[in-house]
Amino acid sequence: MSTLRSVRLAARAVCSLLLLGAAFCPALAEDHAAVAAKPTSVSCPRSAFRVVVDVGHTLDVPGAVSARGTPEYAFNFQLASGIKQALVDAGFSKTVLLITATAPWAGLVERAVRANAMPADLFVSIHHDSVPDHLVETWQYEGQENHFSDRFKGYAIFVSSDNARRAASLKFGGMLGKELQARGLHYTPHYTLPLMGRHRHQLLDSAAGVYRYDQLIVLRDTHMPAVLLEAGSIVNRDEELELASPERRALTSAALVAAVEEFCAAQTHESHVALVRHSASAGSGPRAVSPTRP
Repeated sequence: MSTLRSVRLAARAVCSLLLLGAAFCPALAEDHAAVAAKPTSVSCPRSAFRVVVDVGHTLDVPGAVSARGTPEYAFNFQLASGIKQALVDAGFSKTVLLITATAPWAGLVERAVRANAMPADLFVSIHHDSVPDHLVETWQYEGQENHFSDRFKGYAIFVSSDNARRAASLKFGGMLGKELQARGLHYTPHYTLPLMGRHRHQLLDSAAGVYRYDQLIVLRDTHMPAVLLEAGSIVNRDEELELASPERRALTSAALVAAVEEFCAAQTHESHVALVRHSASAGSGPRAVSPTRP
């Protein structure tokens, strides 16, 4: 065996055993980086991951009115409070319940500004759904005339393509939708129908029930991934009763906690992979020379 060939074989053996530097054996260094980036090597830092749970609307401007005359804000506050507590109980101790007294439009801008200033890792705005005025009917409940529409029921999730983290927003929305469905809930398809007029929205994720709504300030102007959850229709007389029950609130809260856990772990893994790739890339480049050395 020639001396040159022996040297080459020895060099290959050193690369295989020691992985000494990407510049010396880049292919093996890349394999090493892939192994180091396995998701099992990282976990979600729950105590450091901050979720903002936004209570939709305000006490003075309460949003829609249910089929039995209850303002949407009451539904939003109860559900958002339950979600916040469920997240804290699951270890997400930095979760914030965001309550705003300022009326729209200034109040909507204020929500985004406050979330950005915290800063937060995820923004979830809690709402309950209605339908356009031309779709409602009237009925008598406890001597009062109220409006209802039993045509549609189910949750809906919205994201904005103008959000700075739009891909992550859509990803979390998909996770949330799948967790809701795993608990027997279904999304409403009526936002795709022509009868919705200007309230019609593009369905981005037909499996999870995630719609596009670019103009929503709390989704557009937040710097972190953001979704708006319409937990169900309070103008549907049957679903209104479900949404008012502790069981339905607990179900929705559990789905959201599970989605946050999955999303947090995925984000942590992606950050870990990016760091490993950056380290591998830095190691394969030319060696830096310290300015303090001759």
